[in-house]
Amino acid sequence: MTPADALARFGSQGYSFHMSFWPTKDHWSVEIPVRTNHYICPAVESEGFVALAPFDQPISAQEWEGLEYLNWKSGGDTNFAPLASADGQLDCRGFWDKGKTDKDALWTSNAALAPTLQRYVDSIGANFGRVRIIKLEPQDREQALKSFHRDDNNRFNPENEGWVLRTWIELTDNPDSYMLLMDLDDEHLPIAETERRVPLSAGSRFVVDTQRLWHVVVHNGTAPRYALITSVESTPHLQEWIEGQVPALV
Repeated sequence: MTPADALARFGSQGYSFHMSFWPTKDHWSVEIPVRTNHYICPAVESEGFVALAPFDQPISAQEWEGLEYLNWKSGGDTNFAPLASADGQLDCRGFWDKGKTDKDALWTSNAALAPTLQRYVDSIGANFGRVRIIKLEPQDREQALKSFHRDDNNRFNPENEGWVLRTWIELTDNPDSYMLLMDLDDEHLPIAETERRVPLSAGSRFVVDTQRLWHVVVHNGTAPRYALITSVESTPHLQEWIEGQVPALV
């Protein structure tokens, strides 16, 4: 099953659940801008999401298990191993702490221990920002929703440059886990009826406008889930790269 097939199967089925938590107007994500005049890849602009063909190259588990992780919480009980940061240091903070937008990153000491993943990011040919391995402990839907959020990817981003998106490769095989995505209303709050679920099988890849879509991962496994997350700048070249990676065209 391709990512596109999986999304069609699991993605827009009008899920309805009792939830003890739901974001309100006081949630910090509400203040993040949704859209500006930046260029955004057309492949992502319509839905805020595009599934890519699975990554089909072997990757040694040492490329994510042998790294130095930091205790940084985002989207649940997480740790992160930075492969690229604002200044090449092992740092998980937003680039704005150093007066930068989430682009023009420098490789960290972890990158040399993950050569396949470093080559992959370089092969995209895009200006990239944060490149990190996420280690997420198991969490059910109710736990995950407490960390439902949008990302502040474009702070300090000049409007004559490209909108920053995020792309994923799933490193561990968790087909019963999923990324939960929802679009937002005029008040920047999530719309439950727009729920989509992206299954997280090993090698699955996708690009998400995480500044627009509310998102979090529901991890139904019994062991940590690992994935590569890369911030990339929208350009016509990135659009061409996405077109060359979508399942229908590869």
